[in-house]
Amino acid sequence: MAVLQMQRISICALKKDRKAILEKIQALGIMEMNQIADVDDGFEKMDTMEAKVSFERKAQLAESALTVLETYEPEKKSMLSSLEGKKLVEKDAFNQVVSERDTVIETADLLVTYSKEIAEKKAGILKLENQIESLSPWLALDVPMDAKGTKKVAMLLGTMPGGTTLESVYEQIAAKAPEIEAVDVQIISSDRDAAYLAVFCLRQEEAQVEEVLRSGGFSRPAQSVGMIPEEAKESLEEEIQKLKSEIADTEDAIRGYKEDREKLKVISDYYRIRAEKYEVLGTLPQSQRTFVISGYVPAKAVPAIQKAIGDRYDCAVDVEDLKEDEEPPTLLKNNSFSSSVESVVASYGLPHKGEFDPTTIMSFFYVFFFGMMLSDAAYGAIIAIGCLIALKKFPRMSKGMHESLKMFMFCGVSTMVWGILFGGYFGDVVDVVSKTFFGHPVTIKPLWFAPLNDPMKLLIYSMAFGVIHLFVGLGIKGYMEIKEGKIVDFFCDVVLWYAFLIGLLLMLIPSEIFASIAQAQITFPPAVNVAAKVLAIGGAVGLLLMSGRANKNPALRLALGAYDIYNITGWLSDVLSYSRLLALGLATGVIASVVNQMGSMLGKSVAGVILFIVVFIIGHAMNLAINLLGAYVHTNRLQFVEFFGKFYEGGGKPFEPFESDTKYVTIQESENAE
Repeated sequence: MAVLQMQRISICALKKDRKAILEKIQALGIMEMNQIADVDDGFEKMDTMEAKVSFERKAQLAESALTVLETYEPEKKSMLSSLEGKKLVEKDAFNQVVSERDTVIETADLLVTYSKEIAEKKAGILKLENQIESLSPWLALDVPMDAKGTKKVAMLLGTMPGGTTLESVYEQIAAKAPEIEAVDVQIISSDRDAAYLAVFCLRQEEAQVEEVLRSGGFSRPAQSVGMIPEEAKESLEEEIQKLKSEIADTEDAIRGYKEDREKLKVISDYYRIRAEKYEVLGTLPQSQRTFVISGYVPAKAVPAIQKAIGDRYDCAVDVEDLKEDEEPPTLLKNNSFSSSVESVVASYGLPHKGEFDPTTIMSFFYVFFFGMMLSDAAYGAIIAIGCLIALKKFPRMSKGMHESLKMFMFCGVSTMVWGILFGGYFGDVVDVVSKTFFGHPVTIKPLWFAPLNDPMKLLIYSMAFGVIHLFVGLGIKGYMEIKEGKIVDFFCDVVLWYAFLIGLLLMLIPSEIFASIAQAQITFPPAVNVAAKVLAIGGAVGLLLMSGRANKNPALRLALGAYDIYNITGWLSDVLSYSRLLALGLATGVIASVVNQMGSMLGKSVAGVILFIVVFIIGHAMNLAINLLGAYVHTNRLQFVEFFGKFYEGGGKPFEPFESDTKYVTIQESENAE
């Protein structure tokens, strides 16, 4: 339950050891770079941009080659392959592949070239198919499309609007050029959009005939070929088949490189690592013979830096505490249970310097509320067992996935406990099955009570848990103020609010309003009732006088105090928000019960058993999925809005160490590696 203390570490070493020291720091992955040496103090920085871009380009080339291989020879993966994590590669094996990097990059370039060739040939096929489509209306023409006719007779090919008939063409010619008689019109084909014509006329009347036809919408073909259309089509189809054959050969050639897939992954990661190293190298202040590295390291990791670098190289290692105004990166350290919800805290915002880490306290409430919302023992068992199996079977999964599955495993256990307390096992499946198929109702009684039978009781407890949650948040605020020495703020902003709220609660509990909701009358001794009024009035007066203490204007000070008291409505709203514990808990049980009733509609019969099994599997799977998502979303909301809103600011910068951030493999360093 802590934010790890950071220290600034600076290393001044000989330039000849620069590569080895950088690689060692990158392999350790425990130092975030943050250079402080000034280039005006005899230091300068290298321009590594060109080298960095070159490495990134090669990494991208290998990545593109892997994409090509995946397109034409997909890698066989299991359904749960995303949980397997990166492949573990020995350092020697990694270096062996790296020694062949030029050959592997040539392979990558060849694969990308093959892919481009296939794309170009597919584009060529599409172009040829478009040409065939444009020839389709002219396939009945038995002369080349570019034929001009004979010495005395001209041939005009073209299209006219859809619906054009021979009669309409002749009528148009007769109406606009009655002197022309030697004209023969043939409709090659027609469709809804156009009629395709071949018009024959005397050579000396060609221009006049075409002008008349154009007035009716005649136009020459956009494309024409010097062959008979049918023959041209056959030629184009042969060319298409040739391109398809070439594409198939190229695809086979690509598949022949499937054995190079692992090498391509290694080389992609190798150049990615080098690009990162050169990016850092470009930030290092360097003189003619020395260079300086500076950055943040967790205090507990300083000895590892000293042992790996300070004891092996001629260098000076300086460790210093952070300055008052220096905001270091944030790295959380929690136990196995609480660390599973660190991603939830990080999604809201990591604690900044000096701020309280809420992870441990939040983790208990998170798991508690999640289980209460889902509250079915069978659902909880499925979640917990499924996550546990995945964690055991895939130990090399990514850290984020590992923590998420661990969080859901704990939430599954909590769900199982709440399900036992509320008597929920796939809803009321035990009752329904025993009654429908065995004729003897069997009921597993809840260890506490059944929410479906007593929802108001669950509502009261939901709000009670909410009050505890909020009070803990307010208490953390008080702890932070005491830690910072703000005793007056602690009294005015925390103690007075505790007094005011506790007094109001003690006044509410014996009231008729509470009795009508709780369906039980609670009576306090007179002394408690008097104490409740004293706390409420004293807290209200204190808030009225002290909330605006920063302002010296008495009227404005009282106005600000009154406004702060008005914030009691915000507390009421926050407490009511915890009614979602009731809503989601009931939703899970009600939907599960409806699914069971639907499955038992056909009663005790073969068809009834089949229907029940089908409805049971589908219905409960959907119910689990929907309410699992609902429990996750609303549990997060209770933490982010209600709980964190009482004390937490966040805004810390995450710790981002200089490390080998690979995509495909994890390099296993040998124990004696330098």
